[in-house]
Amino acid sequence: MLEKIFKLKEHQTSLKQEVVAGITTFLTMAYIIFVNPSMLKLAGMDHGAVFVATCLAAAIGCLIMGFIANYPIALAPGMGLNAFFTFTVVGDMGYSWETALGAVFMSGICFLILSLVKIREWIVNSIPMSLRLGIAAGIGLFLALIGLKSAGIVVASPATLVTMGDITSFPAVMSALGFFLIIAMAHRGMKSAVLMSILIITALGLLFGGVEYQGIVSAPPSVMPTFMKMDLSSVFEISMISVIFAFLFVDLFDTSGTLVAVAQRGGLLDSKGRLPRLGRALSADSTATIAGAMLGTSTTTSYIESTAGVAAGGRTGLTAVVVGILFLASLFFAPLAGMVPAYATAGTMFYVAMLMMSGLVLVDWDDITEAAPVVVVSILMPLTFSIATGIGLGFIAYLAIKLLCGRFKDLNLGVVAIALLFVGKFLFA
Repeated sequence: MLEKIFKLKEHQTSLKQEVVAGITTFLTMAYIIFVNPSMLKLAGMDHGAVFVATCLAAAIGCLIMGFIANYPIALAPGMGLNAFFTFTVVGDMGYSWETALGAVFMSGICFLILSLVKIREWIVNSIPMSLRLGIAAGIGLFLALIGLKSAGIVVASPATLVTMGDITSFPAVMSALGFFLIIAMAHRGMKSAVLMSILIITALGLLFGGVEYQGIVSAPPSVMPTFMKMDLSSVFEISMISVIFAFLFVDLFDTSGTLVAVAQRGGLLDSKGRLPRLGRALSADSTATIAGAMLGTSTTTSYIESTAGVAAGGRTGLTAVVVGILFLASLFFAPLAGMVPAYATAGTMFYVAMLMMSGLVLVDWDDITEAAPVVVVSILMPLTFSIATGIGLGFIAYLAIKLLCGRFKDLNLGVVAIALLFVGKFLFA
């Protein structure tokens, strides 16, 4: 049966190899079951319900990717997008988390439509590589700022906006230690470096009285506090349309980049460098986002950590199915997830930020018309505390700079349209 569904022999793999790859991928991304509920809890959502929604959304996405697309690519609620959900849509713009879930749901619908009508390639290709790299770096810096803030390392200041907090406090020390542990373990090739760091810091919190013991295993909490609670009544407001676009935009490029990276690592591209069954893979991603919004979590997306499983030998969708099964098993570890303090995940956010900023090395810094928009989008995203605002200002800067420098050939209809949409948002929203 497995051979018929996943074509193991054709992909020169085996059941054992795929299971090992699935376990490897899961260990590299399991941190999300601790980080995501803690993040969305700040938006006013029920921690236990978000924990269940996170596990279920990840499992659904992995199972669809495995059985339908037959790729060793795992999915879960994305880092960065959950921060945008909490701190921008709910915190800064003042929408309820129910309305934010409605925006996630609509972005998933739009993504599914784009995948089915096959115009995704046009959208992706119309966006300059420099802006894509800048957006990834900006989200990384945004996550870093959130991590430093939650650790108490960076605090508000009436004189300088931000300043250094008490770095000798227990949360600050534990956050820094968590980051250092991740780097040390990752340097030694430990696939579960992030997960192990979270568990070690949580254990230290228990030891020194910073965390109250709640148990390890129990029946899963109820998902009803967030299930089908999305509010679609405000999704067509001008300001909310830009939010839906931001969710869609980030997910679109995150997914596209992940699919290509994993496929290249695993030798899954065809002779022309294209990814077979691309539409199925994109449909799996968008369907998981829709399901996740219905369950009660932010955007579900493909994880670059899937490359760890591919490096371990994963070549088919069976790898993704194994990851999905492990996420379902994680449902019974809700008490452990509830004990994880903010400082245990702060180091994780800083580490993810470091990975997301690595793409800046690919920017053509010798071309000032390409480099300047990258700086605009990557710096203004954390400083305005808004992913959507950073993206918008980056596109506007790109259009203005290229026009003023006479580089008209670098512009296309997609860039101009997106930039003008954001101009309208800033003027009238």
